[in-house]
Amino acid sequence: MLPDVQRKIETVLGMGIASTRRLTGGSISEAYSAHLADGRPVFIKTNPHANPRMFTCEAQGLAWLAQPRAITIPTVIAVSDETSQGPHFLVLEWIASAERSVNFDEQLGEQLATLHASVPNTFGLEYDNFIATLEQSNTPHESWADFYTTCRLEPQLQRAVDNARVPRAWTNSFASLFSRMEELVGAPESPARLHGDLWSGNLHTDTQGNPCLIDPAVYGGHREIDLAMLNLFGDPGPRFLSTYNECYPLAPGAEERVALYQLYPLLVHVNLFGGHYVGSVEQTLKQYL
Repeated sequence: MLPDVQRKIETVLGMGIASTRRLTGGSISEAYSAHLADGRPVFIKTNPHANPRMFTCEAQGLAWLAQPRAITIPTVIAVSDETSQGPHFLVLEWIASAERSVNFDEQLGEQLATLHASVPNTFGLEYDNFIATLEQSNTPHESWADFYTTCRLEPQLQRAVDNARVPRAWTNSFASLFSRMEELVGAPESPARLHGDLWSGNLHTDTQGNPCLIDPAVYGGHREIDLAMLNLFGDPGPRFLSTYNECYPLAPGAEERVALYQLYPLLVHVNLFGGHYVGSVEQTLKQYL
């Protein structure tokens, strides 16, 4: 860890850092395991090039997910002041991962259902945040169809078109989809407390091998979008979904809506990585045109 980063963290914590070890695997930020002077193990993320609000939003999101006490979420220990000059960082409770418990899938189904059943006030959130490094609009809406169109699909589509990631003709294709959105999303449902970036890389275990969620992109939304993303990037298996359905049954037609809700993470990946994700969006979009 760079000395100026460590000094800044120590100043905010009011305590020295006894040791640090660089971790591998993070694609956006530098990650470290560390021990504080009082012996506590912690997890530290830092990124000299990121938007200063990223870590603030992540800290707020973790606290928001932890409110219903439905599933293990790491506790925020410290976060840099977004209004100050860098370096910026996030310090979390260290949760050592163990091998998944024998009933991990069932636990995840039950705990995610409990999290989703903790109903926020609206579709959206009081503040905008990020999914990976991309800004995510959370302007509150009463209608899920309106929110999904104007705050999720439209901004990512416009970004992809503006950056020549996709053909401009996509604008017309998506306009046809948007005109049918109210019909496609199914019967009205209360907003759910969403993780927002639920894929296998953000699904860890705690010291007992139970589910633990990290790196959220939270908001109030339709719960099927969390499930659709997990299905797209790391489906945990049939026991997960059957347990989820026992605890919080999905509305009729949920299977037909999976691809609809995978459009958002696919568009995000188009903007982050391009490549074959462009073709994935095209194939998914064809199902609704």
